[in-house]
Amino acid sequence: MDVPVVLSSLLLLPALLRQLPLTAKIAVLSYDSTHCGEDLLGVDDPMQRDRIVVGGIEGGKFWHDELKRPAPPVDVAAIEADVTACVLRLRAAHPEIAAILLECAGFPMAAPAIRRMARLPVYDITDVCRITMASVA
Repeated sequence: MDVPVVLSSLLLLPALLRQLPLTAKIAVLSYDSTHCGEDLLGVDDPMQRDRIVVGGIEGGKFWHDELKRPAPPVDVAAIEADVTACVLRLRAAHPEIAAILLECAGFPMAAPAIRRMARLPVYDITDVCRITMASVA
C-alpha cells in the first residue's frame, strides 16, 4: 500500500471555504507571506479567492530566529506573539474573518493560544495529518 503524502495545510482550504458562509473570509497565516502566492492556494475561482486573506510573520522574532545559523531553540512565546500580532492585523483589516488556517509547519504549537485569543476555528498541518491517518488506519 502506498503511504499518503501530506505536504501542506493548504490542502484544507477548499473544504474550509465550503464550510463557511459566502460572506466569511479565511485568514491564511504563513511564515513569510511574500512566498505564499495565489498559485499555492489551490483556489481558481476569483470569488472564492477574494475570501482568502494571507498574512505572514515576516520581521517578527521567530522569523529572525529561523534565519540565524544555527537557529536558536524554538521560542514558543515568540511564535505565539508573532502569530497573534498577525491575526490582530488581519482581523482589523478584515473583520469578516471566520476561520484561521496556519500554513507554517512551525505554527501548530501556537494554535491553542490563537484559538483562545481569536475565538475562531484554527486549523493547521496536524489536522491534515490526523485526517490522513484516520483514512488509512
